[in-house]
Amino acid sequence: MKILDFDSQVFLAPMAGITDKPMRKLVHSFGGGNIFSEMVAINALERKNPKTTRIADVRDEPYPVIVQLVGYDEAMFADSAKLAEDLGAHSIDINMGCPVKKIVNNNSGSYLSRNILQASKIITSVVKATSLNVSVKFRLGWDHDHINAVEFAQMCQDSGASFITVHGRTRSDFYSGLADWETIAKVKNSVKIPVVGNGDVVDAKSAKLMLEQTQVDAVMVGRAALGAPWIISQIDSYLKKGTEPQKITIEQIKKTLLTHIKELRDYYGDRTALALSRKYVCWYCKGLHNAKQFREQYVKTTDFDTAFDVIDDYFNFDGEIKQ
Repeated sequence: MKILDFDSQVFLAPMAGITDKPMRKLVHSFGGGNIFSEMVAINALERKNPKTTRIADVRDEPYPVIVQLVGYDEAMFADSAKLAEDLGAHSIDINMGCPVKKIVNNNSGSYLSRNILQASKIITSVVKATSLNVSVKFRLGWDHDHINAVEFAQMCQDSGASFITVHGRTRSDFYSGLADWETIAKVKNSVKIPVVGNGDVVDAKSAKLMLEQTQVDAVMVGRAALGAPWIISQIDSYLKKGTEPQKITIEQIKKTLLTHIKELRDYYGDRTALALSRKYVCWYCKGLHNAKQFREQYVKTTDFDTAFDVIDDYFNFDGEIKQ
């Protein structure tokens, strides 16, 4: 089943502090795939908090961006959905799966798996408030004694969701253990709207395997894209054309890292960008030659001139590659 007007079966997952404009722009530069924003807090967006409004503002991005909202109050959700639409959202996604304690303690994210009535009110209010398509991302349930993904999926469909994304773990799992694709398949069989499968899709082969084993309509990639923004395009090409992913060279990794840092500087300014770049450097060099020493050296840098020198020195070697 084709998912709405999307031309790809691959979605870059919404990740707080990661899928910002610099990351989205970089992922898009490699080619195909569908892109989510960071998670946007509705209470801050409704107040028109400048920082939150900037996160939600995707009007100048030339590719579709699904803006994800998180919160609890259905009226506030409706208002925020309208604001997100005005700020250029291609469609609206409702976060009902975040397992982080501060989100759950606000009765948001994964907490809503325990309050299906409130979850339904939220979806219904957003669907009524905006002309955009509305999707929902959720987990299998609160814990392994309370798996209710099939019931939750049917509620999403009945409440007007255009499609759903199911992460094959419970809230109690966070990101540990193997994703339960069998239950994702049960969810797919229980609804008529498109389903996106999320969990343990790390490359082109695992993406195809999830599609085959669960019969979902598309896959979502999260942590595997950290330090590998090309992976969305690689999976997209593999699923569409059977194109085997090419190995990424050291020079390509260096070039992509430097491009990412440049985009961070342009968007955040030097001080914030330098701090943020440290986590990306750790991801880009994962599994490479002397990566630990490089990370330790880079995190001590206090200006970009020194940071770029450290990058140049490190990437001056041959033969080490990663997918």
